[in-house]
Amino acid sequence: MFNSQYDCKLDTKGRLVLPAKIKAAIPEANGATLMLRMAEDRCLALYPMVEYKKLENQIKSLSIHNPEQRMLQRSFFNSVVDVELDSAGRLLIPKAYQAYAGLEKDVIVIGNGGRIEFWNQENYSKNIIVDPADISSLMEKHLS
Repeated sequence: MFNSQYDCKLDTKGRLVLPAKIKAAIPEANGATLMLRMAEDRCLALYPMVEYKKLENQIKSLSIHNPEQRMLQRSFFNSVVDVELDSAGRLLIPKAYQAYAGLEKDVIVIGNGGRIEFWNQENYSKNIIVDPADISSLMEKHLS
């Protein structure tokens, strides 16, 4: 499971070093290949293979005979690319993915349960709840 927030840097070649705690939480059986997706709210989502396969199976189970589901499948698979962790724990984020998420030098890396998210600061600030009272209220609403 992934959690916490980290401030990271994208180098000039578009490589990002995963924080040690995030890297350590990736199952060993995963190997070096991870799946990167253009995700909701203009962030990037990085999945270990086991988590990606769960999502992929849900998408594949949709009907190609239903126009809305077919479009979802097409759009999902079009927005995913495999990336490799190098020996230094870096991954190369393709230019189109950097542009989609507005990533430049500073990147916020978020552990979000089964996936890791990459955000630019401005967009992240618009998509997070800061007030503990608001978090508590939403937890009461959705978890009770």
